[in-house]
Amino acid sequence: MTVTEKAHPRHRLDEHLQNPVRFSIMAALARAGTLGFREVRDAIEVTDSALSKQVALLEAAEYVSVGKAFVGKMPRTSLTLTRQGRLAWKAHLAALTEIAGQG
Repeated sequence: MTVTEKAHPRHRLDEHLQNPVRFSIMAALARAGTLGFREVRDAIEVTDSALSKQVALLEAAEYVSVGKAFVGKMPRTSLTLTRQGRLAWKAHLAALTEIAGQG
């Protein structure tokens, strides 16, 4: 590739965000910042185990942080989009927009 040629924007898509469930998790958190586990599960219509698996992958990528707390005796899990996650999300959306010809 010469200097004047530009790489196709698909090369900038984030591999962590190409899975539909992970993409949906990130979209929900990008709007809200922090949500409860149940809120995300219900919003994106997946099972607890499917959400847990995908959240673990996003947490390993440092895109999402997982908080554990108790409300009374009830455990509560919260999911928060990290700064790194927000940057990755914006870059991924920019690449998708460019691929779609709107950028």
